[in-house]
Amino acid sequence: MTRPWKIVLIVIGVACIVATPMVWLLSGPGTGELVGASSQVGTGVAALVWAWLQPRQGDSATDTGQARASGGGSAHTGIRRPGGAGTGSARVDRTGDATAGGSGSSAGTGIDYS
Repeated sequence: MTRPWKIVLIVIGVACIVATPMVWLLSGPGTGELVGASSQVGTGVAALVWAWLQPRQGDSATDTGQARASGGGSAHTGIRRPGGAGTGSARVDRTGDATAGGSGSSAGTGIDYS
């Protein structure tokens, strides 16, 4: 689950916990309203816990092909995260060959943080 969706689910969970039960409880609830408010709070808490416990998704590159760069070009057969951008884990397995030829060319395999 991506971070923006996790935040949305947490906000919705908090809204479920607070919104309707608060209105019902302020207006003197009957038995049915108290049960409904309790159910809604339970659902909100469950959504909040579920969103919080979702694992972070990462990037993965497996069995990539060959990459060639020439004439100042760049070739990479793994994952690029310029300046360390991105969240979660990064895993690279069995990347292909990267070949650079010519002035100013670069090639790499694995994870590139540059």
